[in-house]
Amino acid sequence: MSIQTPIEPGHVDPGRNPAYTAQYLEALGLVERLHRLLLDVIKDEFERLGVLEINAVQALLIFNIGDNEVTAGELKSRGYYQGSNVSYNLKKLVEMGYMHHQRSEIDRRSVRVRLTQKGRTIRQVVTDLFARHAEGLEARAIISPESFEDINGSLKRVERFWTDQIRYIY
Repeated sequence: MSIQTPIEPGHVDPGRNPAYTAQYLEALGLVERLHRLLLDVIKDEFERLGVLEINAVQALLIFNIGDNEVTAGELKSRGYYQGSNVSYNLKKLVEMGYMHHQRSEIDRRSVRVRLTQKGRTIRQVVTDLFARHAEGLEARAIISPESFEDINGSLKRVERFWTDQIRYIY
């Protein structure tokens, strides 16, 4: 999905605020672009370090799993993974030695995964990258900690709204 084309004021139902709709669409586009840029930033960091066998999506998945032991289903429900090909990426990460996997004793269909030492090393690279970025944003006065609190609060409210919209569908 790409939010590129604005809704023309004539296409908005009377009684709705077209300026607010335009701001909402701009925010959607920013969220989408920021996610893609985040993946590019991670990819560039790994290329700079000469780590070419994993991609940015896999590195972000490793970062999000952290010290947890989870199933593939939990990865999506907990928000650790946003894509549709989680099984593929988990299989690749296990094959490359970044994750351990073990069948559940209770439910043999379920597989639990956790990071290996190699995976924890990748997680530390991403952690260090994010820490450098946070320090750089603050040092250059690009955005204050208080502004991040405001942004995070707003994004959490949008997340709750969207979650509620999905719940009402079913």
